[in-house]
Amino acid sequence: MKIKNNISEKTELVANWQTLMRVFIRPENEETKLILLKYMEQILFGLNNFLKKHVGITEEVSLKELSMGFTDTIINKNPEKKLAEVITELIEDIAPHAVNVASPYFVGHMTSAMPFFMVHLKTIITALNQNLVKIETSKVVSILEKQVIAKIHRIIYKENESFYKEHVQNSETTLGSFTKDGTLANITALWVARNSLFAPTKDGFSGIEEEGIDAAYKAYAIEKCVILTSRLGHYSLKKAGGILGIGNQNIIAIDVDTNNRINLDLLKKKIKEIKQTSGRIKILAVVGIAGTTETGTIDPLKKIGMLCSENRIHFHVDAAWGGPTLMSEKYRHLLDGIELADSVTIDCHKQFYMPMSSGMVYFKNPAIMNSIEYHANYVNRPGSVDLGIKSITGSREANSIILNCALKIMGTQGYALLIDHGIETARKFAEEIKKRPDFQLITPPELNLLTYRICPANIREKLSEASFEQRQSINEKLNKINRTVQRLQREAGKSFVSRTTLSIGNKRKEDIVVLRCVIMNPMTNINILKKILDEQEEIYKKQF
Repeated sequence: MKIKNNISEKTELVANWQTLMRVFIRPENEETKLILLKYMEQILFGLNNFLKKHVGITEEVSLKELSMGFTDTIINKNPEKKLAEVITELIEDIAPHAVNVASPYFVGHMTSAMPFFMVHLKTIITALNQNLVKIETSKVVSILEKQVIAKIHRIIYKENESFYKEHVQNSETTLGSFTKDGTLANITALWVARNSLFAPTKDGFSGIEEEGIDAAYKAYAIEKCVILTSRLGHYSLKKAGGILGIGNQNIIAIDVDTNNRINLDLLKKKIKEIKQTSGRIKILAVVGIAGTTETGTIDPLKKIGMLCSENRIHFHVDAAWGGPTLMSEKYRHLLDGIELADSVTIDCHKQFYMPMSSGMVYFKNPAIMNSIEYHANYVNRPGSVDLGIKSITGSREANSIILNCALKIMGTQGYALLIDHGIETARKFAEEIKKRPDFQLITPPELNLLTYRICPANIREKLSEASFEQRQSINEKLNKINRTVQRLQREAGKSFVSRTTLSIGNKRKEDIVVLRCVIMNPMTNINILKKILDEQEEIYKKQF
């Protein structure tokens, strides 16, 4: 899609009060208004056609070449270009070199095509420019946000009608919060868990939020606290350890079983060990994962929930990826036990298919977020109903409007169709991988994510008979092959599969490079996935 600039005469642009007012409140004239409407129509409706033409992941231009065109660091005193010219530049110079995440051949990351109405909703949200930090900058949107939070809370926890009637618009309780992303949602959940664990005491300690980590440890007579999670836990949990002051070395990784789920026996053993320290170590939380980033697997949530309940430990579920699976009647059972969680993270910009970036965090106890309340005289005053009082983020855009509209347009069944398609297509893809002698399926899909690698049948046979040292040598060669194939396929620009490194084995771990496929685009089908495998086979045979 090319946009022609209809403004024939190039006039010198000057920043003055008159032009500033025009930029803020109205187009230059009726002709300019019509031109801008034309451009916006092309962007809102024609961008889809543009993306279809650029189906590759990127054009074959290196980052080094691209970077040479972005070295000017001077901001002009006066305007450089009019809006029409800027839009032209975006469409012609930027978009073709961006990553086309909407391509059905882009199956390497948790970012995909989104329903096209999201573009229109995002435009409206931008135009309204509501700020959810305070009722005075959002009014009805803050009310709507509480309603949307209650809708998703109901999908997770399934409380009765009277519960939601009591809390949906209750200014003294909070069922959850919108955040910028899943990382901030996880940090918020663990922040709440930390403050609840080190709450004010009767003997004068006013709480960890006020007095800090050292005073809290002294008041509770402990040496440290820890968070337990799967070895495949998201790196945001490490960030939380640093930010919350407990130290990221105290985010303790529990090894996984043969299905890449947290090993329950090892988790129980670790909890028992900590309890035997005579209270010197406290467990801040146990984190279960509903859709790991690398393998898409789901921890045994029900069993973890029961274990945490028995030991009075905060149970957090990171369902940033898998949470929307709850809307599928066919596959919601995969998340059985999530209702036992004290807190849950879900990302909107993943399988709710919303624009970047939006996350959510939910709490079983409607009063627990009171432990992170903050007030200021100019905003979020004590006694106000402002949502910013209990949010790690200050200013926030009205992503709740987008999710609310999407739920109305799609319904749970619409989202279920997307979820079901991803899971079932991933299963077909796994079967196709197993049919091909040059490939080895590493982690079968539980949701819509799987890993595999190039590992021809004759090499697999050698691996099965080799010693540990011999396997290491063979895997090093295979790792190089898979890294090279993934890189060359990415650079070719026709399709994209990501890669990661997994540790396999029991007592002696082996690091293997695997290809990682995420299937969430409804246009991605088994025929496209076969072509992606064909391309990988071709690259492999040509290079090796």
